[in-house]
Amino acid sequence: MKSSLIATLILAVALISGCKQQQNAGTTPATTNDQTSASATTNMSPEQLGELGAQIKHHPKDATKLLSEHGLTEASFEKAIRQVSQDPDASKRYTAAFKKAKA
Repeated sequence: MKSSLIATLILAVALISGCKQQQNAGTTPATTNDQTSASATTNMSPEQLGELGAQIKHHPKDATKLLSEHGLTEASFEKAIRQVSQDPDASKRYTAAFKKAKA
């Protein structure tokens, strides 16, 4: 179970990394994006992150769009996944939501 959870988290991070796209030149400054991303990260539950991870897995070409709809960047999503993976209970909740959304 533990190895499948780790594999799932690694897969989610790998999918996000592989789907990196160029940002538009007219985006807001990085500090604003970081602040927005930080607040969104803290507001998303492990279940919400699991559902988002499953959506990204199903639609890897739309990863940037899916993340931005939730106020996240690739980096903030990875940070949130790392935080979830440090808590065994949160990891189980993430995995359950990922599997449910994937089905």
